[in-house]
Amino acid sequence: MSERFHTINADGARLVLDLAGGHIRSFAVTVDGREITPLHTAPWVDDATVTDDPDVPENLKYLSGDFFCAPFAASDVEPDTPGHGWPANSAWTLIDETPAAGGGTTARFGLEKRVMGARVIKEITLRDGHPFAYQRHIFEGGKGAVSAASHAMTRFTAPGRVTFSPKAFGELPTMVQEGDPARGRSLFATGKRFEDLTKLPLADGSLVDLHGYPVADDHEDFLMLVEAPDSPLGWAAAARPDSRDIAISLKNPADYPVTFLWFSNGGRYYAPWNSRHRGVLGMEEGRAYSAYGHKASIEPNPLSEAGIPTAVDLSPDGSVSLSHVVGGLPLRDGATEVFAVDVVDDTLRVTQNDGHAYVYPFDAAFLRLA
Repeated sequence: MSERFHTINADGARLVLDLAGGHIRSFAVTVDGREITPLHTAPWVDDATVTDDPDVPENLKYLSGDFFCAPFAASDVEPDTPGHGWPANSAWTLIDETPAAGGGTTARFGLEKRVMGARVIKEITLRDGHPFAYQRHIFEGGKGAVSAASHAMTRFTAPGRVTFSPKAFGELPTMVQEGDPARGRSLFATGKRFEDLTKLPLADGSLVDLHGYPVADDHEDFLMLVEAPDSPLGWAAAARPDSRDIAISLKNPADYPVTFLWFSNGGRYYAPWNSRHRGVLGMEEGRAYSAYGHKASIEPNPLSEAGIPTAVDLSPDGSVSLSHVVGGLPLRDGATEVFAVDVVDDTLRVTQNDGHAYVYPFDAAFLRLA
């Protein structure tokens, strides 16, 4: 790996990829003359006491932006594989960079390690005038099955609103993120399913509205949202009124049928977190069985038995890909949240709660929507 960081440019967009672990270190778009930076970078990524510590996992050392996980969560199938898998923890190499049709740039990167025997390719495209980063991850060959997720993160510096495409239900895992009060604090209930997103159950029996951020202070929690079966486009939009912008995640539900929400708001007390990782929301598009790990995702589980895929099937002579889009958009004056998102021809139409719809250039073919 000759250069640690690789920069991709297009008119109105710039992305820096950290080749040490495949994390997007920074992503900025310019819309209506304003620069928007929708993604989050952990405060310790340049702290040598963290990055030089052999006991800190690689994906935690360089935690930033968005990164690909395969598997998602615990790596309990392939021996000696770190949590979130090699794509989030090991080196990538630039394969090539080519002009994108219509203006812009496509860069391809190869993971130096294998995942279940498969070669993994990361493809990122920035298009001129598009406030989005188009990401595709391709498995070539391999054997067996692996869960996967695209782990995007944003950060709130003041209260905001989070809205979603229609969901069938939400589900809280049976384990807590932080169970030792000396090390951290988790507040969500465990092992519960809920359909009304305004009634997220907490451990103390109370209910909170999932659409408001923060839902609580000083906590570390996780949940899963399952896409509604008739949802044509999966989306999550974090409206940040203080910066007047929106971090948006877009997917084809056939690729990523669930969305994981990671609430990291000062609830971890130990290094490198030290209660300083605050206001962070992971909007992680997934193909996995909650946070239960690789093994649980490839074995029969309640989601897979309901026809919701929780892993990617690999074959020695085949290839399979998963696509995800992240972007940054203006939050218009008078609006506090996104009301609806849909694709109209080659544009993304975003309706905000000011009653107006705004359209942005969008590669409608990228997500292979039906």
